[in-house]
Amino acid sequence: MSSALNLPRSDLLANAGALPRLPGVYTFHDAAGAALYIGKSVDIRRRVLDHLRAPDERRLVDRTTHFSCIRTAGDIGAQLLEARLIKLAMPLFNQRLRRNKRLCTIVLADDAVRIEDVHAADPLRAYGLFPSRHAAVAALERLAEEHRLCLGRLGIESVRAGVPCFRHLLKRCSGVCNGMESTSAHDERLRTGLAGYHQRAWPYAGAIGIEERSEDLKQIHVVRNWTYLGSAPTIAAARRLDTPAVGFDRDGYSVLARPLIGESVKVISL
Repeated sequence: MSSALNLPRSDLLANAGALPRLPGVYTFHDAAGAALYIGKSVDIRRRVLDHLRAPDERRLVDRTTHFSCIRTAGDIGAQLLEARLIKLAMPLFNQRLRRNKRLCTIVLADDAVRIEDVHAADPLRAYGLFPSRHAAVAALERLAEEHRLCLGRLGIESVRAGVPCFRHLLKRCSGVCNGMESTSAHDERLRTGLAGYHQRAWPYAGAIGIEERSEDLKQIHVVRNWTYLGSAPTIAAARRLDTPAVGFDRDGYSVLARPLIGESVKVISL
C-alpha cells in the first residue's frame, strides 16, 4: 500500500498519545478500517507507542492510519478479549491465537465412551481436559494398557460383536469384546483409571466470577466448567450469562486456568 494513504508519523504518535494508560485491548486499523493487528496491555498507550518505535514493526506501522481500543478492568479481561477478537477479526499481522482450538473431555455414558467438546459435556460424567481429540484418545490408550481395557469398548477401534479384538489375542484386553468379561466389570476398571482425570474437572458447584477492578471500571468474568461465558459489571448481570462466549477456546482456557488453579484471583460464587 502506498505511504500516501497513511497518516504522517507525527499524527500517528498524536493519535497513540490520546489512548488511555489503562488495561485493555488495542487495534491497529488501515485506511479502510480493517484490523491489521490486535494486542493487549495493562497500559494501552505505552504499548502502542512501543510498537511505533520498534524498527521491526515498520510494515505494520506503514499500513496503519488509526487506532482504537476497548478498556478492561484488568489483565485477565484484556487477555480474554484479545484472544476472542483475534479469532473473530483474523488480523493480517496476528499469527498467534488465530486458530480456534477446542478443548475436549472424556465422557463415560451408560452405553459408550465418548470424546466431547468440554463446553457441552455433563461435568458429572466428564473426565479431564484435553487440548485435542488426539490427546484424549492417547489418554484412553494409556488407560487401556494399564487396566487391560478394550479399544473397541472405548470407541477407538471398530470391533465386530462377539469377535475378540486384536489386543485380546495378545492378552492385553480382558475380553469384553467377545463376552468373556461383562461391560460392568470393564467399565469399573475404566472408572478407576479415569478417577485421576476427574480430579482435574471443574472444582466448583456451578458458575463462578473472577472480579477485576481498574479505577472506575469493574468487571466480573463468568466461568463455568472451564468455559468463559462473558463479562459483566455487576453480580446480577453476571448471573444472567449462560452460554459460552463467541471465540472462546483453549487459549481462553489457558488465560483462566493459571489464576484459578493458582488461587491468585478473587472468586465469587454465582
